Amino acid sequence: MDLKLFTPLDLGDLTLPNRIVMAPLTRNRAHPEGDVPHALNAKYYAQRASAGLIISEGTQISPEGKGYIQTPGIYSDEQIAGWKTVTDAVHNAGGRMFAQLWHVGRISHVSLLPDGQPPVAPSPITAKSQTFIATGFADVSEPRALGSEEIARVVADYRRAAENAKAAGFDGVEIHAANGYLLDQFLRDSTNKRDDAYGGTAENRTRFLAEVFDAVTSIYPSKRVGVRFSPFSGFNDIADSDPVSTFSVAMARANDANLGYVHLVEGEMGGARSFPPNALTTLRANFYGAYMANNAYNRQMAIDAIDSGEADLIAFGSLFIANPDLVVRLRQDAPLNTPNPETYYGGSAEGYTDYPTLNDAA
Repeated sequence: MDLKLFTPLDLGDLTLPNRIVMAPLTRNRAHPEGDVPHALNAKYYAQRASAGLIISEGTQISPEGKGYIQTPGIYSDEQIAGWKTVTDAVHNAGGRMFAQLWHVGRISHVSLLPDGQPPVAPSPITAKSQTFIATGFADVSEPRALGSEEIARVVADYRRAAENAKAAGFDGVEIHAANGYLLDQFLRDSTNKRDDAYGGTAENRTRFLAEVFDAVTSIYPSKRVGVRFSPFSGFNDIADSDPVSTFSVAMARANDANLGYVHLVEGEMGGARSFPPNALTTLRANFYGAYMANNAYNRQMAIDAIDSGEADLIAFGSLFIANPDLVVRLRQDAPLNTPNPETYYGGSAEGYTDYPTLNDAA
């Protein structure tokens, strides 16, 4: 009998054949002209179609939402067509794929934004962080605060991005509210110093998030929408004085929206599994949908988390970079390829589509 990790899970009317998820992974390989996905991207994702679910790399919802060179967008006709080649390739290989909808907020640089405009944020606080631009790594630019009247425009950008994702053939979408990007900046009290309806209490700081949920679930059935949080990560100079309380409210907002899953980075980005005792249990109590766990899981940890009911899905990042056939390798407890961080960001096929499968090795 199959281990539960390899058994199906339903997200509404979408059946995932196993509980193994390819996490969203920025690879900076969109076409430099127009940030358009292309044939190499289609090959990369199709190679990994045995995942129960593929979540695309972060995909900016508008030109204003871009924070790094050669990251794909989903706001132009060319980008929609490019993503259609990707989803067609994944579907032809038997896979299912969600688009991760991304707005970086203050984690950007004037050279990446239309007319050299400043990045936007909940409050005009510059992050002690860097981004990747045409000349290499650079400090992020000073942001300006979004006006109260502008938030509806950004919510509309999320709705339009969901419409475009549907046109591009994605099976659903994940809303990126983690890693110190725009929605996370609104959630945290270190970055959100607003005194309007979107600042102050946790209820107010999660209001923008709830409006995005409403917008996106007007396009996709709510069970085909997920959200990613990283409550205990300081990535991109983000912090909160009481993350368990803040993200309990955020989880409840996801529950109210009847989302299909919450995707949680359990600790710091990059593998440090540090969080207060019982914090994950407290957060999970606020959400009744599927719980997707992420952060430095290996095979045995994944099996144990699914068997115990601590998680419903496990997302793998770097292991999927290096192992296109990760599901087969985990099922057989086969050796794993080692990822090469030197080829994570930018470049071509090397370190992207040339990792061998078990069959190749044989």
